[in-house]
Amino acid sequence: MFTGLIQALGTMTPLGDDSWQITFVSESSVVIMQDLAYGDSVAVDGVCLTVEEVLKDGFIATASPETLRRTTLGNEQTQQRFVNLEASLRVGSKVGGHFVMGHVDGIGRLLRAEQTASSWEMTFNASEAIARYIVPKGSIAVNGISLTVAAYEPELSQFAVAVIPLTYAETNLRYLVPGSFVNLEGDILGKYVEKFLYPAKTNHQVADEISLDTITPAFLTEHGYL
Repeated sequence: MFTGLIQALGTMTPLGDDSWQITFVSESSVVIMQDLAYGDSVAVDGVCLTVEEVLKDGFIATASPETLRRTTLGNEQTQQRFVNLEASLRVGSKVGGHFVMGHVDGIGRLLRAEQTASSWEMTFNASEAIARYIVPKGSIAVNGISLTVAAYEPELSQFAVAVIPLTYAETNLRYLVPGSFVNLEGDILGKYVEKFLYPAKTNHQVADEISLDTITPAFLTEHGYL
């Protein structure tokens, strides 16, 4: 489990079809490297990977076929690009973002990025598998970064986030251009609520039935929310 607060930047060098060498490139990487060990979990652009070998300035990890299919790790854009890194959450640590599992739901694309007086406004698209967990002012992980949804347009399958200068400067968001692929993970709380309310439904059936119009005070009371 992670928090979505990025600790360092790194680069990924492919060692084969499913294995990579992740090399730390930022000074802040000491936070991860100081006690990194074989078998540890590290979020790489939001993807939970297991450390198979610790190197002097990084580590080696392998991804499963499912991970390659569902994330940007299986995309050529990943090779030799900057990636966000975060070590797994330790008991007693602060949770400054939100609970990020490192289990990516799917891939989105940056549509546009506009600088404002106080932040960067970035708009992404999202497939239906991800979009049903997007809630205005709720949380979403983009390349492993915990961000707040500023606006959501379901008819266009788009959502926007406001990125503060610190996050923009310390993560790989600053390297994205329109069309860049990103890993997206919806809030785990929404997934559990969906499962409890519709235990026998398929994902497609749930997506067809849940809408803002159906979530009324009466609906919440009926399902135990007073």
